[in-house]
Amino acid sequence: MRLCRIFIVLFALLWVLALVVLAIGTFGLFGQERDPLSAVYLVVLGTPWIQLAGSGGPFAAALAPGANLLILLLICRWFDRRKQ
Repeated sequence: MRLCRIFIVLFALLWVLALVVLAIGTFGLFGQERDPLSAVYLVVLGTPWIQLAGSGGPFAAALAPGANLLILLLICRWFDRRKQ
């Protein structure tokens, strides 16, 4: 499924972009002010795993969208096998 692969690549790019925003906001890169809300995009992409993990720290927040990406990959593979 071509649409499924596009969606997975788009999600992965959004995850990378959210990590970049986190790094810029956390460390004040490129002359930006430090922003305590810079991880909000990771929270959105990583829901519900961040809520289940509780206060897992910044590494859990950074890796939580990976769980959703893995689920998307498995769903796409399941649809591809079912189609054949």
